[in-house]
Amino acid sequence: MTTATTLSNRQLFILVVMGSTLWFVAAMLIRVLGPMGIYEGTNRVWLYLLVIPGTLPFVPLVRRSAGLAPAQHFIGMAVATSAATLLDGLALAWFPWIYADTIALVAAAGAVILWGAGVGMVLGWLVDTRRR
Repeated sequence: MTTATTLSNRQLFILVVMGSTLWFVAAMLIRVLGPMGIYEGTNRVWLYLLVIPGTLPFVPLVRRSAGLAPAQHFIGMAVATSAATLLDGLALAWFPWIYADTIALVAAAGAVILWGAGVGMVLGWLVDTRRR
């Protein structure tokens, strides 16, 4: 049975690649910025707040790139976000050096990536509910 929310293999592939790419870009960005003090004091608050507008352009980009119908948008964001979250878990467990050189910076970086995943899901949900 096929429904409007069913994703094609092509869409799934695009979504996984997009989620993986976003994770990599975010990981490299926080790898560079982490030692500069982005996790200290009020900088952490600003970092978390800036993740929201930083993630926002990804939402329509996912929709257009994967050719998602309105009813597919939330599930599409879920697939892309799942790919990023899985990579975050793998990096934290086996390749923490990707994020930073110290345990404190690795933990902070992983937390920001997880926050970004949550933000992506919420933004995907908000866009999805507005389109119905």
